[in-house]
Amino acid sequence: MNLLIERKWSMPNKNTFSIKPFSELLKEEITHGIWIDPFANRNKFATITNDLNPKYKTDYQMDALDFLRMFKDESVDGVLYDPPYSPRQVTESYKGFGKEVTHKTTQSSFWSKHKDEIARILKPTGKAICFGWNSQGVGKNRGFHLKRILLVAHGAAHNDTICTVEVKETQKKLS
Repeated sequence: MNLLIERKWSMPNKNTFSIKPFSELLKEEITHGIWIDPFANRNKFATITNDLNPKYKTDYQMDALDFLRMFKDESVDGVLYDPPYSPRQVTESYKGFGKEVTHKTTQSSFWSKHKDEIARILKPTGKAICFGWNSQGVGKNRGFHLKRILLVAHGAAHNDTICTVEVKETQKKLS
């Protein structure tokens, strides 16, 4: 499979899926089946949505890890994964809803648990579409093949936003 790498420019927006290049990518990449979004905010791209904030009309208002753990092994066709990127964003997202924000909730092992669950619940050939400030995605070590990277530059002092589209291999390759 070839890797498609694209770079586009767009104004920043705290709602990632409202950024035109990303909404266009989602329309292209989301296929049939069950798609989930553990950090949906106000987005309705996924079949099953979750957000800790009860002001958003999502199917569930749970911690993202608990939401991911609800699904059976290999039961989901796609995952949209747009978590808070920075410790400040984690604090803003969690603290106001009774969730304690500690060193553990802002270190990489916290996000690794999410990615382990994503790998567990995605069907073989299922897609993980991840957003953030790096192109790590779910990762090769969890049995994923990187298909597409979309880097959106926002200009000035704003960080770029990076989206990866990965496909779960039919069998995890041994390293």
